[in-house]
Amino acid sequence: MNRITISIGILFIIVLGLNLPFWLQEETKDTAGTQDDSWLPNYQAKGMKSSLYDKNGKLNHQVFAKTMEHYELLGFTLFEAPEYTIFTNDGAEPWKVTASEGTLYEDNRIQLETNVRIKSLNPSSQIQTLTTEFIEIDLNTRTIVSDQSVEITGEGFKTIGTGFNANLITETFTLDKHVQTLYDPK
Repeated sequence: MNRITISIGILFIIVLGLNLPFWLQEETKDTAGTQDDSWLPNYQAKGMKSSLYDKNGKLNHQVFAKTMEHYELLGFTLFEAPEYTIFTNDGAEPWKVTASEGTLYEDNRIQLETNVRIKSLNPSSQIQTLTTEFIEIDLNTRTIVSDQSVEITGEGFKTIGTGFNANLITETFTLDKHVQTLYDPK
């Protein structure tokens, strides 16, 4: 090796040694400084209560939640301990739906999870309560679907099954798989 090759090699190592800390510092700065704003809520509320009306001014549904976080870029709202009161078009008694957590999407679809309970506020309704771990409600059609186990209770009976479809307007409930029905006539 001649002196020129050795000099170029030493010069290269010196330049590399001087720029290496700068390159490493810039990389750590970039990774720490980038946070996607879509993962941050646009607004938060505690003890929130909201009422939504249809085009004719009739009460469509009310919601109360312990906490609420709205993510506009992602298109959903998260609720902790939501309580929905869903009104039907014909003026019948509403239904109250509660859960431990829920998600409302922009297309008026709600997914409720953990300790879900649907209760008729009409004391003469044949079906009084449904309990399950997951449901999806379409607020436009007032229909409910679930693929989880469900317990349905009413006056003098209790039915256990897996998966169901429900229409709150017509009060029709269809089990996907019937497991057991217990009758208690009075």
